Amino acid sequence: MSYEKFLLWRETPVKKPILSVVVPTYNEVLRILPTLASIAVVVSGLEQNWELLVSDDGSSDSTVRLVEELAWANLRVLAHTNTGKGGAVRRGMLAAQGQYLLFTDADNSTPIEELPKLLASLKSQADIAIGSRAMSGASESHKNPIRVLASRGIRGLVRRGLGLTIEDTQCGFKLLRRSSARQLCTLQRMEGFSFDLEWLYLARKLGLRVVEMPVHWYDAPGSKVQGLRDGLRFLRDIGKILFNDLLGLYRLGGQHAPGYR
Repeated sequence: MSYEKFLLWRETPVKKPILSVVVPTYNEVLRILPTLASIAVVVSGLEQNWELLVSDDGSSDSTVRLVEELAWANLRVLAHTNTGKGGAVRRGMLAAQGQYLLFTDADNSTPIEELPKLLASLKSQADIAIGSRAMSGASESHKNPIRVLASRGIRGLVRRGLGLTIEDTQCGFKLLRRSSARQLCTLQRMEGFSFDLEWLYLARKLGLRVVEMPVHWYDAPGSKVQGLRDGLRFLRDIGKILFNDLLGLYRLGGQHAPGYR
């Protein structure tokens, strides 16, 4: 039973995790405990050593206290002043110890049950496996019509502006090999909402193999995404990524000028 395996995971420290699950948080007091419980029970049933990291981005509510009070043996909390979602994810990825690193949103919009298909893809052929809401076989539930239109517009902007062929750059469910995560996080300059765009742009430059896997996605209540505002933000951030590349900031081992963040 997964629950019995969860109890063992909760009480017994893992020395060498194979998998790390990173959950960025910002004022998630209403959603974080159900999400962590779901992740912990499901992943504990996958028959591999793993750890769970909550990377908090300066929450002003009791998110950090709630998570710390769980006192699970293989749960770590990384608390930091507010920098943005990208900064929280980067800190979690760099602190993770597993061979495979999953970033998943705190609202559990992509159910953790989708993880095995990404793991199988990563172990067989890819450096990065990303959940996709836009591929054939994917499904979206209860999505706000405004968000549907915004998502289509964003995908068009990404294709034209950055030349990426990825169908869905923004799904908050991405699995990376440890080496690939280190490369991307070392070069990452953007600490805000659009860091996924930068990651995938960098992955193409570095020749990393990226595969999309169709997933189920549920538009969870309380989403922080806003259609028009975030569409304008993406347009701005595409320009920032291109400018950073022009400055030569995306070269491993190169000198990093200040650039845009």
